[in-house]
Amino acid sequence: MLKVGDKAPAFSLQDENGDIVNLSDFEGQKVLLWFYPKASTPG
Repeated sequence: MLKVGDKAPAFSLQDENGDIVNLSDFEGQKVLLWFYPKASTPG
């Protein structure tokens, strides 16, 4: 589990256009990762 201040592991995701975006695409830039519980779940 990540803790505040931990570096995020390398990952890839699809954006809203279906294009693959890699965390490494933002190397040298500040990136904000926002995590939230899945809809309709307690938390």
